[in-house]
Amino acid sequence: MKTENAKPEKNKNYGLLILGAVLLIIGIFLAVFTYNSSYQESVAIGAQLKETKSLLSAVKEGAVSGDLDALTAEADRLSTEKLSLERPYSYSLTLIFFAILLTAKGIYNALIGVPKTDKADVKRLAQAGLLAALCYIGFAFFKIDIPVGPEKASFHFGNVFCVLAALLLGGYWGGLAGAVGMTIGDFTTSYVTSAPKTFLLKLCIGLIVGLVAHIIFKVSRDHSAKYVTGVTFLASACGMGFNVIADPLVGYFYKTYLFGIPQDITTALVKISALTTSVNAVVAVIAASAIYLALRPALKKSGLFVEP
Repeated sequence: MKTENAKPEKNKNYGLLILGAVLLIIGIFLAVFTYNSSYQESVAIGAQLKETKSLLSAVKEGAVSGDLDALTAEADRLSTEKLSLERPYSYSLTLIFFAILLTAKGIYNALIGVPKTDKADVKRLAQAGLLAALCYIGFAFFKIDIPVGPEKASFHFGNVFCVLAALLLGGYWGGLAGAVGMTIGDFTTSYVTSAPKTFLLKLCIGLIVGLVAHIIFKVSRDHSAKYVTGVTFLASACGMGFNVIADPLVGYFYKTYLFGIPQDITTALVKISALTTSVNAVVAVIAASAIYLALRPALKKSGLFVEP
């Protein structure tokens, strides 16, 4: 005899665990190989680029004579070559982080199981894809770069849609949307070396916002407007508060030990990153909360609201 509260039957699935483990092994192999090959070449190119930029600055200041146009063209060429040589190592590190995520989910599926009634949620998948695209646009096209030595930090609007995704879709899907969209943004711009760190941190932002909003406070259920507003701002602030602390801290060790950027440059990057991250956080909390509160009633009325 079936009861209304009966738990759905679950199947233990090992496919995702196997896939994650295979990708993890491949990612580690590629990371070691590319670090010792193309990335080391990029380091040598970086040294040449630094000398060229120093000479270019001296020529601009009139300290030495030289062909300004030729030096500028050479700096651009070296910068492009350095970026292309850094890509393989960044791709392999991103693959490692993605494989770890798949492996963790695979372990859960193998130990806990997956409900037999689970089907592909096309509505959730479509919204996740849209929000990933908005994360990419918010970062790639709405940003202000701040040069710091051979590296850069930036003010951008990508985090707005990263937080919004978690509010609308929950931590898992929202975090993935933010991680994928922002990582693609790094891959297609000069921030390619930051892509692995971006994937990890944006996923964590989504998970934290989703945890506070949907698991702890159940914001997707029917509540008073005051309650929903308070929880929305609280969840957004928790996610971006984590990012303010974690981004500079993780960035420091990431740049120093995975990419070998000199200590003085890394320290400068951390200081600038802390400033830009704080400004980005305030903008993200206010904008994402306002957009969610505006969209929530409209989505519910149209039947497009997804309860995580």
